[in-house]
Amino acid sequence: MAEEPKSTDPMIAALLREREGLVQAGLADRVAQVDEQLRQLGHRTPVPDGDAKAPASRSTPPKGRRTRARDST
Repeated sequence: MAEEPKSTDPMIAALLREREGLVQAGLADRVAQVDEQLRQLGHRTPVPDGDAKAPASRSTPPKGRRTRARDST
């Protein structure tokens, strides 16, 4: 997992966390929108990730979620 974004400004820190989730979800257009918001706040935008185009694959579900029953018969 990526290192937790650090900032003294809570808005920038929140945008960096949101950006990380969008990169993992593969939402490149939304990442660009968050980058624009960061620029407007005077924050240098992170280096573009090549992973923003492909969704992250998971081998296990997130905490608190159950897997679907594939064969209920």
